[in-house]
Amino acid sequence: MGQEDKLLTQPIPKLLRDIAIPASTGMFFNTMYNIVDTFYAGLISTEALAGLSLSFTFFFIIIGVGYGFSSAIISLIGNAMGARKRLLATIYAHKGVIFIPLLGVFLTVIGYFFAPKMFMFLGASGAYLEVTTDYMNIILYGTIFFMFNFALNAILVSKGDTKTYRNTLIFGFFANLLLNPLFIYGFWIIPAMGVKGLALATVLIQFINMFYMLKKVMETDLIHFNKLTYFLPNIRIYKTILQQGYPASLNMLTMSIGSLILMYYVSTYGYEAVAGYGIGFRVEQIMLLPALGISTATLSIISNNFGAKKYDRVFLTMTTALKYGFMISLFGVIILYIFGEFLVAQFDPNTEVIRYGVEYLLVEVWLFFAFVTLFVCVSTLQGIKQPKMIFYVGLYRQIIAKLLVAYIIVTYLQLDYIYLWVGVLVMIYSAAIFLYCYTKVILRNIIA
Repeated sequence: MGQEDKLLTQPIPKLLRDIAIPASTGMFFNTMYNIVDTFYAGLISTEALAGLSLSFTFFFIIIGVGYGFSSAIISLIGNAMGARKRLLATIYAHKGVIFIPLLGVFLTVIGYFFAPKMFMFLGASGAYLEVTTDYMNIILYGTIFFMFNFALNAILVSKGDTKTYRNTLIFGFFANLLLNPLFIYGFWIIPAMGVKGLALATVLIQFINMFYMLKKVMETDLIHFNKLTYFLPNIRIYKTILQQGYPASLNMLTMSIGSLILMYYVSTYGYEAVAGYGIGFRVEQIMLLPALGISTATLSIISNNFGAKKYDRVFLTMTTALKYGFMISLFGVIILYIFGEFLVAQFDPNTEVIRYGVEYLLVEVWLFFAFVTLFVCVSTLQGIKQPKMIFYVGLYRQIIAKLLVAYIIVTYLQLDYIYLWVGVLVMIYSAAIFLYCYTKVILRNIIA
């Protein structure tokens, strides 16, 4: 039985576990990878640590575009495979593996000219600005490798394969442990590069992983070199990819802008608050990993079953994913309330940095349930080819409401740092409740 047949026939709980666990495991190692970067940045200086957090706001734009359009490729290929249209699935795979990297080249050019201006707007200057720009420039040069990997992984996930990407992330974590100190401090003919070494290690690992993922994609036969014309641009196919991918990508872009808005207001409390927020955010991501894995599994299962018109399995996948996600979220809340301060303190001994990081976590842990709801509903809408509302909800929660909440709490009322996150919590829950209700209505209409 082929993997795509299993996606249409095996019990939903089993499929969610089989796909989500490797995805979550890979994301765990990816988050640990980022934590290693955060740890070494803290060893360099607090400015380097804050610079890494600040540069992530722009790096998230790149990740967002790649994620948005890769989810479009997953949905399109999955729908085609579910409908037994293998040739169409093959065409989507060939076009997508060129289309997404082309977007990466465009982002590299844009970022090179505009990222430094954005960092200055967010308050970076002197050594703080220098380390932030040094890190970001090298990441920008390697953007094309990130995008190739997004495209390749989309092809694999559309067939239910999350193990390949897991393997690359596990390799990346251990390679990062070796390469970070090697490039930061230098050895033999390798010069000491400081914060630039963090970025160079990341780009090199992406480059290596690209070849492994290409090999695994070639084994699916969705990508081959028998007809090179399949790789050539096709306006109609590109338009389809854009229509499916732009809501999710714009949603991720609004997340990037939302991060910039938050970073702007966090920076008014000082660079120690920026560093504490950056640490708290990375610690929080560890607990969100299972939810992200469930989201990936949801998209893979739903896209295939929607293409096969098995609508009862589509609805069951969403409800089961939410149930699993809420159970895991409760566990995450308990863990971070017990160990949150200890985890934050491992990255910077500065008591102010620790205080800011802990205050962030004490509020943000209660958002896990809202994030699970958002992740699963976004994957569901993407999988049933109804992605437009994703952007509008993202626009509300990431820009409009976030800007309003942050302005009132920080600028107008001049409240303490912790109240900023209380306002964010209320705003995100309102978005999650609305999107859940909207998704249920869409599914009921389809099933009816």
